[in-house]
Amino acid sequence: WRFGDWVDVIIDDRLPTYNNQLVFTKSAERNEFWSALLEKAYAKVHGSYEALKGGNTTEAMEDFTGGVTEFIEIKTAPRELFKIMRKANQRGSLMGCSIEGYVPVLFETRTASGLVKGHAYSVTGLEEVTYKNQKIKIVRLRNPWGQVEWTGPWSDSSREWAGIEKPDKQRLQHLKKEDGEFWMSFDDFKKSFTKLEICNLTPDALEDDKLHKWTVSINEGRWLRGCSAGGCRNYPETFWTNPQFWLKLLEEDDDPDDPAVLCTFVVALMQKHRRRERRQGASFFTIGFAIYQVPKELQGSKQHLPKDFFLHQASKTRSKSYINLREVSQRFRLAPGEYVIVPSTYEPHQEGDFILRVFSEKQNLSEELENQIVADHPEQPIIFISDRGRGKVLIDAGSTKSEDKGPGQPQPVTDTQNNEEDKQFQKIFQQIAGEDMQITAAELMSILNRVVKKYNMKTEGFTLESCRSMVALMDTDGTGKLNLMEFQHLWNKIKQWQGIFREYDKDKTGTINSYEMRTAVNAAGFHLNNQLYQIISMRYADEDMNLSFDSFICCLVRLEGMFRAFQAFDKDGDGIIKLSVLEWLQLTMYA
Repeated sequence: WRFGDWVDVIIDDRLPTYNNQLVFTKSAERNEFWSALLEKAYAKVHGSYEALKGGNTTEAMEDFTGGVTEFIEIKTAPRELFKIMRKANQRGSLMGCSIEGYVPVLFETRTASGLVKGHAYSVTGLEEVTYKNQKIKIVRLRNPWGQVEWTGPWSDSSREWAGIEKPDKQRLQHLKKEDGEFWMSFDDFKKSFTKLEICNLTPDALEDDKLHKWTVSINEGRWLRGCSAGGCRNYPETFWTNPQFWLKLLEEDDDPDDPAVLCTFVVALMQKHRRRERRQGASFFTIGFAIYQVPKELQGSKQHLPKDFFLHQASKTRSKSYINLREVSQRFRLAPGEYVIVPSTYEPHQEGDFILRVFSEKQNLSEELENQIVADHPEQPIIFISDRGRGKVLIDAGSTKSEDKGPGQPQPVTDTQNNEEDKQFQKIFQQIAGEDMQITAAELMSILNRVVKKYNMKTEGFTLESCRSMVALMDTDGTGKLNLMEFQHLWNKIKQWQGIFREYDKDKTGTINSYEMRTAVNAAGFHLNNQLYQIISMRYADEDMNLSFDSFICCLVRLEGMFRAFQAFDKDGDGIIKLSVLEWLQLTMYA
């Protein structure tokens, strides 16, 4: 199982040896090779045998079953731990436990009672027996070595077995042999072991139909530096930019003994490919997540929650800690309703892929929150890109529609609307444009850079290439230049966007942070989803994750032009367009 998908791994039977002995996993039986072949397939999935070095039980249990693991510190375990373990065993979940070896040199060393530190044991059974008229909880464990067993109470040769009935012995399969499997009391288990991992199987697992199963929802996401890698709640300026996942808990648990109306679920956040990328210096990020309850006024909207929400709302619950493991998972109980899960790295600007899974006893709905893609001015009479594929302008640039276009949105310019400011603007335009009354990309660059210099904006200025893009996006008649109306519309937009840029350039450096780019683009009237914000960040931000003034303007001009072009081709308004190869190339090559 690889991050939500079952994959076939094809291997041959060539196994690494040294002095005619297998180098890695081997069986005590010299003619048994299935374990070495399975290990080779596992190494191939990860890229090398070296990539398998180190780790914990959780990774292996999940990779071979597709399950999700709960991590429990036994010293701080809930009082109903035995009930949780027994219920997990009945469901067919896998369980592993270990004794923390805080000093590496103590790994694989034996205790006086026969247990091994830093060693992975599997939990194979939980029972209650009557011993001296008392109910005793016992646990069955297995040492994968196939030898070295617990020697304390309830071990194979302990006197406790003489105090229970023969049918109980047979039911518990009590046999005196050195096979690595043994029983111990639950109290001794809690005293001896420090970690417990419970791997709950997904519905995809090939298990007995009689076993209870969990429902699971899987979502993929990505932390992208400068866009959606906002770090934890300690970084309020960027935390809200992290991917957000909507969760709706539909039904309460079926537990007649529990009067509370609550839903039990497990959230698991897993980093992808970090072990495979270890050769390139990759290591596991420190990760965690927070869960927020959606207020009534926002329920059903499924929109990416803004910064202000997180500045004024506390999380309903969260992962116990941020930790540098492949997966962080935890069990929760919350009332039915709508919630938002925000997974993050501890530090901002750390880039990587992840999957977020939610296991629940009852059905749940889960998906990534995405804003609807829309511009605030969908019916501008001036269209910046003509239908070049059909060779005509679809909307008359001289249209005199009188509808109110809303505050801050430019109106079509006609002779009757010319005021003193318009006449002055025309005079300046005539001086710049010359006899042909058209402005080239080079002339546009000169004008814009003079404006930038006039307002003391710290920027390297507009390049000829960016000005060519502006001309192409605003050119409605295909001349390669801007006429008065096209230039005035561009000019009005640039003045409006300049005000937005200044508002978000709080430190007056002539740049805005790529995380703040989201709100700046939104203020300009463009509402995009996470994928588009990631594209903008990669395309327009510099290596320090900042956008200069010219990059910001070029981005907005392109958005403006692309929205106009789409609306021109979307004749029936269904949000879908169909283009021929010629139309597509004409639209994209001259842009």
